[in-house]
Amino acid sequence: MSFFPARDPEPGDALSCDAIELMMIANAKDIDGFEVRRALPTAKRRLVGPFIFFDRMGPAVLRAGKALDVRPHPHIGLSTVTYLFDGRIRHRDSLGTEMVISPGDVNLMTAGRGIVHSERTPEELRGAPMSVSGLQTWLALPDGGEEVAPLFENTLAAELPSFDDEGVAGTVVIGDFQGLRAPVRAASETLYVSLRLSPGARVKIPADAEERAVYVLDGAVEISGDRFPENRLLVFRPGDEIVMSSERGAHAMLFGGASLGSPRHIWWNFVSSSRERIEQAKEEWRSGRFDIVPGDDKEFIPLPGN
Repeated sequence: MSFFPARDPEPGDALSCDAIELMMIANAKDIDGFEVRRALPTAKRRLVGPFIFFDRMGPAVLRAGKALDVRPHPHIGLSTVTYLFDGRIRHRDSLGTEMVISPGDVNLMTAGRGIVHSERTPEELRGAPMSVSGLQTWLALPDGGEEVAPLFENTLAAELPSFDDEGVAGTVVIGDFQGLRAPVRAASETLYVSLRLSPGARVKIPADAEERAVYVLDGAVEISGDRFPENRLLVFRPGDEIVMSSERGAHAMLFGGASLGSPRHIWWNFVSSSRERIEQAKEEWRSGRFDIVPGDDKEFIPLPGN
């Protein structure tokens, strides 16, 4: 899903750190008391590995009487990855899936040739305040795999490998890190890791992945003598081992993977290597040719501009 229509971030300060190719500040947009920060895509950077969309949701508290209600909407050409730190969201899709995602779980929904889904506050949690915090990312599907059959997979937090050594604790969400491999399947080489640094700790980020970036969620990190506070996207130069430390402690997401090798177009919730395919998807949604979402078929998000 495209959680909310947050604007692309504006460029940040000039960098003095040679290890970092680009630094961006993810600006916030308030949507009815719910804060969303978008780090990708931007005018200066469209993709990092297969990641073509990166939204930070919250942290926020939905007041009593408020709820998250993202109505049914379509996707093509991508996999959505929902990863929560706090709160719960009920996912329904046109495959007939109904799943409540909990903190630490991974919802990976591969749209392929087309899927429709909704994401809402579970009915049983409405009427009371609820904290919500997490990440919504999209992985563009590789050449030859953009039109695969849609698929939904949920991986429980307990199934993800974790590590805790010398003040660095983390979870491997997708891919390989420090000899650990996550069971979550991705269509191309993908790296996605939650890193928590205790005060004074440092972690080495190897140059194994072709493209890598870090999003600082909380605290501040230091790289090559430069300090970067929260809500900064740091894209690393290829081929360099990075040493990241934190004087007072920090939480960051490391992500990236292999370059797709060809450009991707993105419009609303559609991603494709073909502009014509996106135009086709627009017409299919406008004319009601996508499948419905069982259990949530009374409303939908119209095509923008209609």
